Amino acid sequence: MLSKYYLLIFNIICVLHLIGQDHLLIPSENYCSHVRMAHKSTFHSTDIDQTPLLFNYDVKFYHLDLNVENNTTFLSGSVTILAEVTSQQLDTFAVELIDEMIIDSIYVNSVIHPFYRESDEVFIPLTETLPQSSNLSVKFYYHGNPPVGGFFSGVNIDYDSLWNKSVVWTLSEPFNARQWWPVKQVLYDKADSVWVFLTTSNENLAGTNGILENVVPLPNNKTRFEWKSNSPIAYYLISYAVADYQDYSIYAKPSQMNGDSILVQNFIYDDPGCLNIYKERIDRTVPMIELFSDLYSLYPFYEEKYGHCLASISGGMEHQTMTTLNDFGLGLVAHELAHMWFGDNVTCATWSDIWVNEGFATYSDYLAHEIIAGDHWPALWMKLAHNYVISEPGGSIYVPPEEVEYDSVLRIFSSRLTYYKGAIMLHMIRYELNDDDLFFQVFKDYQQIFKDSVATSFDFLNVLNETTGKDFNLFFDQWFFGEGYPIYTLDYSINDGILEIHSTQTASKPEATPFFDMRYPLFIYFNDESDTVIHISQKQPLETITVNVSKGVDSIRLDPGNWVLKKVDGINNITSSILKDNIIIVPNPASDFITISGLELSGTDLISIFNNTGTRISKTMAVVGKNKINITHLSSGLYFIQVELPKRKILKKFIKH
Repeated sequence: MLSKYYLLIFNIICVLHLIGQDHLLIPSENYCSHVRMAHKSTFHSTDIDQTPLLFNYDVKFYHLDLNVENNTTFLSGSVTILAEVTSQQLDTFAVELIDEMIIDSIYVNSVIHPFYRESDEVFIPLTETLPQSSNLSVKFYYHGNPPVGGFFSGVNIDYDSLWNKSVVWTLSEPFNARQWWPVKQVLYDKADSVWVFLTTSNENLAGTNGILENVVPLPNNKTRFEWKSNSPIAYYLISYAVADYQDYSIYAKPSQMNGDSILVQNFIYDDPGCLNIYKERIDRTVPMIELFSDLYSLYPFYEEKYGHCLASISGGMEHQTMTTLNDFGLGLVAHELAHMWFGDNVTCATWSDIWVNEGFATYSDYLAHEIIAGDHWPALWMKLAHNYVISEPGGSIYVPPEEVEYDSVLRIFSSRLTYYKGAIMLHMIRYELNDDDLFFQVFKDYQQIFKDSVATSFDFLNVLNETTGKDFNLFFDQWFFGEGYPIYTLDYSINDGILEIHSTQTASKPEATPFFDMRYPLFIYFNDESDTVIHISQKQPLETITVNVSKGVDSIRLDPGNWVLKKVDGINNITSSILKDNIIIVPNPASDFITISGLELSGTDLISIFNNTGTRISKTMAVVGKNKINITHLSSGLYFIQVELPKRKILKKFIKH
């Protein structure tokens, strides 16, 4: 959902508007990883307070038959639910619908039934108890004005002064389908199919999911648009948008279809200028569908369509087969289109797992910049994304179940964490694999295994491990469940053809994730203007790397291409002072005091002690002429002492008995 995407990148929009293009929108412990992942995976979590009666049946089919207009949020009509009993018996049928919407009558298997309402839920006592596997049809006749205002309103209305058009559209994610129709808001209970019939004034078009099977003229200058979809669909992806639209349709031809095509149906405002402005951007949807079909698998809803409804939404929302959006920028279209795979075809099993929707869609935005836009765009995209994520020290991609509440949608859809850190995490997996064919095979396998269903982050991890033959459990503990990022300081020297690098890692949120066991690329630039890259696997807070070099080294840089998330505090060439800085810690091991030998300290030097996880234990200013340090308060183990001089840092190990 990019409506969230637009709203939540406000912190970096001031940077992006300077670009003047439509491309960018941007803005270790010893434990069992399997146990930690299994403990945190909550497939059947309801996330929010819902009556248990909702879980006694399986939705098979929704039929929404509604009267809607482009200049009012008022709606009326009926919703029919076909369901199968999954509990041992069912004596009360329940759905969600806010109290503001007025129910006129309810029919169960064509017989009118009494009902009662509590806390935005509707309960229908059945005249006879239904056994398991029974089928039933429940039809609601209702009307009302859904509440407006607030970012996540179920039905929205606006007047577009640029085009002089009124428009009404829905936005149900995550909990607001109940604001405009009777529904079961449970992610893993996808309906097998849906019909959405929309009756409106003749001058309007009304767009939604599936194929437009019929356009029926009606009395009183009305028209009914009959849309049908035979694809499984999550409740929040059912939608409508209505306005004085024109239909601009084009076709995509993914290679897998052997010359056949996919309809790309676009409802834009019925004004010649509107098409003139947006046509070129809309047309880019075609190569994006073809690209993502190659990378992820064939577009999941190729038998129906892909499309867009233009509206005054703050960004976009990935309604299945027909996104609602406010513009056709490359990143926006790519993000919402990618949701057809990640979010619609395979849906997050709980809102705690929203990363499998939003992180993947955001990374698809990057891929569109990398492969379609090209030039400097992918590097700029990734640089801005990294800067945004490290703008704060903590926060995890994973959303704990206790943080999933009706009023916590901004935590669920955190742009910095769910979207951008989630996307960078995928980029890091791509770096770790160093094999794009294998990387995208993971995506294809994931799509195939969980097609038409739901998945958790743990499910994706299992596919990743199985497809690649590698173990990413620790990686997920650090980057998905963990918080923050590593911070590096590099000191290097060159003597007698040996480049010696001391890589010190600390953590931005050490109390949550004290150390990141990871690789990073290190570029070595030579005096003859050539360069080479080595890949460093840092397994401890201080890592020493030696490299044989046959020519003069000009400089080194840590991951200039932003493959891994990190902050670089400094890279220092200490070659000229290596001899005089060859300090010694004595005694070593020690019990009560250590002495720094070989260096005269000044009152401006800073002395820090770190434990073996990289956590800073102490930080004091040096005392002139006193190189003796008390360590009696430390427990036994390995430590590092760091001396910060005006132009360099020196790090040494010592052991406390």
